[in-house]
Amino acid sequence: MLRLAVIALLLANAGYYAYTQGWLRSAGLAQPEQAEPLRVQQQIRPETLKVLRTQGTTAAPTPPAPPATAADAGASATAAAAPAADAGECLQAGVFDEKQAAALRTAAASLPQGSWTLEPTPITGRWMIYMGRFDDQDTLDKKRAELRARKVDFDRAGGMLELGLSLGRFSTEEAAQRGLTALNAQGVRTARVILERQAAPGFMLKLPAVTDAQRQQWLATLRPAMAGKTLGSCG
Repeated sequence: MLRLAVIALLLANAGYYAYTQGWLRSAGLAQPEQAEPLRVQQQIRPETLKVLRTQGTTAAPTPPAPPATAADAGASATAAAAPAADAGECLQAGVFDEKQAAALRTAAASLPQGSWTLEPTPITGRWMIYMGRFDDQDTLDKKRAELRARKVDFDRAGGMLELGLSLGRFSTEEAAQRGLTALNAQGVRTARVILERQAAPGFMLKLPAVTDAQRQQWLATLRPAMAGKTLGSCG
């Protein structure tokens, strides 16, 4: 029974293959042709077909910019050439003691509010290795010659310490004493350490934004109270 089923299946496959290959056309058993002329004949009223274009939304074209005029070009050139506003320069001077700071406050009172400050800046003490005070200029000159021979640096003591010589200035007494010990080793015997300046409150004058137009007028106002000090750039 199984053999008959296999034989029937093989015959069916062979018959279908012959049918698709057109071998049974003479017996009136042929697969319909799908050639192009046949497809055209099968069309129904093809003349009524129309191709429609989809109407999409498009952005409106951007109108071209109007040509630049001579006036526009001149205005642009003027804007480019215009200088930046003068923001002013920060200037400062000091250090001033309390008495000098009081004089500065009085002088600066006529300047615009907020245009100046006196910032606290402590004045540190200073010690000097001092030699003197000498009786006359001849004695001073002889001592200078001795120091040069020993290759010891010196300068004028200045102020109330004339006629005298400074062999060094120091921010602490301990540093000054060490310097004196080194000079003693070089043969210097008559020098001593003195307090040249005591520590005291101090102040720094600051003008945060001085324009070129203000500079001369403000300097003329402040100069008499600046104790010989000059203004320089902040930094």
